[in-house]
Amino acid sequence: MSMDYYAVLGVERSASAEEIKKAYRRMAMKVHPDVAPGPEAAEKFKQISEAYEILSNPDKRALYDRGGDPRMAGAGFGRGGGFGGFGGGFTGGTAGFDFGDLIDAMFTGQTGPRGPRSRVRRGQDSAVPMTLDLAEAAFGTTVETTIDTAVRCATCEGQGTQPGTRPERCNTCRGAGEITQMQRIGIAGIRTSQPCPNCRGFGVTIPHPCVECDGEGRVRQTETLQVKIPAGLEDGVMIHLPGRGEVGPGGGEPGDIYVKIAVRPHADFRRDGNNLELVVPIPMTAAALGTRVDVPTLEADLVASGREDFADAETTVEVEVPPGTQSGTRIALPNRGIPRRRGRGRGELGVTFLVQTPTRLTKEQRELLEQLAAERDETRVEVRGGAGRGMFGRWKDRLAGQ
Repeated sequence: MSMDYYAVLGVERSASAEEIKKAYRRMAMKVHPDVAPGPEAAEKFKQISEAYEILSNPDKRALYDRGGDPRMAGAGFGRGGGFGGFGGGFTGGTAGFDFGDLIDAMFTGQTGPRGPRSRVRRGQDSAVPMTLDLAEAAFGTTVETTIDTAVRCATCEGQGTQPGTRPERCNTCRGAGEITQMQRIGIAGIRTSQPCPNCRGFGVTIPHPCVECDGEGRVRQTETLQVKIPAGLEDGVMIHLPGRGEVGPGGGEPGDIYVKIAVRPHADFRRDGNNLELVVPIPMTAAALGTRVDVPTLEADLVASGREDFADAETTVEVEVPPGTQSGTRIALPNRGIPRRRGRGRGELGVTFLVQTPTRLTKEQRELLEQLAAERDETRVEVRGGAGRGMFGRWKDRLAGQ
């Protein structure tokens, strides 16, 4: 016996049936005449086909392992000794190999004719961008937007034919949806298939297409889409609307719509998770003496826009500023932030005070501040550090060698 079938497929003699099948598929993809033309590839393809036919058959493999010649056994071999393809035995000298079936087998585990494609297919999914104000994303709203989409043709109800007519079987492929050709390479026969050019692989033609949709079963039009925005949405969130997308070819079921939310930055508020942050400037005197200040709420935006469901909402909240408040002091107001999407209540509103120093003073104001500085012994500021000695004092000591 001149051929080592295990060496041809590149597997060990102890290889399992699944390992033999994977090795054959891998090598067939490399040397099949459709992808590697030439006499050497054809000869190699015949060898691996013969090796796979022997080793994939338990009886023939056992005979081969015992030193016998399974080619002489006759089981599954025709008169011409031709070698079959991926999934079948030898059916005579013209046995063919369907390269398309090999692809199907590798990715779906199935072989055999694929048949015509269905004219009715699901519609594509669509992505719709939508930009919201911070208040709309925080408290929820309903937004109307227009989209260009495909809807089922009302004239033919998705059939694609004129009233009173119907699709007919394709005369070119006889309803198969594909054209098959045989090509002889040596003693092997190669069968190749391609979609029928007349029916485009559907197996049927429409002699009298609908004049409204031109046989597509759907027409394009602009529609108004109502999108309900739940409270608490963040920037970048996707809202899934199943079955709201465009209708598929042949009047097929519609796809889905994915609404991607973008939130505009707010002029005053900054969002941090479920919390809102607000910077409130206060005068120096108010920070020193203490006061009360009305700060705005996020609901004020919706009240200003005329939202009827927020007509009675508070637009401000009073915050007490303790005497001696320093710039950067933050006060948290609970339940004044963003509504939680999963859970009850809201986050907090953080109010950070920014103490403002006057830059323009009248003569009288300056005199008053100078008098205050003198009374507080603050006419000269001494920077202190270390153990409490002033910086200039430490420099003086250093120059004196201490």
